Amino acid sequence: MRTAIVDRVLDPTALLAEVASPDSGASTLFVGTVRRLHEGREVTGIDYSAYRPMAERELADVVAEACERYGTAHLVVEHRLGTLGLGEASIVIAVSHARRASAMGAQKFVIEQVKARVPIWKREHYADGSREWVDPTRAAVSDADAAGIP
Repeated sequence: MRTAIVDRVLDPTALLAEVASPDSGASTLFVGTVRRLHEGREVTGIDYSAYRPMAERELADVVAEACERYGTAHLVVEHRLGTLGLGEASIVIAVSHARRASAMGAQKFVIEQVKARVPIWKREHYADGSREWVDPTRAAVSDADAAGIP
């Protein structure tokens, strides 16, 4: 288990290799990236910022909870801060477990809890030149609603 808030480009392949285990029958990888549209507005980039000590502590707590709940120690999460362009990765979650349902459950738990609990803020840059802070908890609810998740 490892977590990090970083100021560098994320390497999903390295994180997936980090959680590899001969005891695992399933590995999952989630890569959250900057997308072009948000609520109908064209996005050109995002600034991610955080109160780092609190964000690091809360991210570690979320991952520890996921490891306990889903029975794996093979879970790594990195979240990037700074200015990111379209397509760049902002978060990577890698999990391995003996069973796919547990690996996938842990991954889903982590991303939902990160959005709800970890104090990382994002300010979107729009094609019209404006910028706006986005509430990550609102986005998490919208994603869950769109996927039909209760």
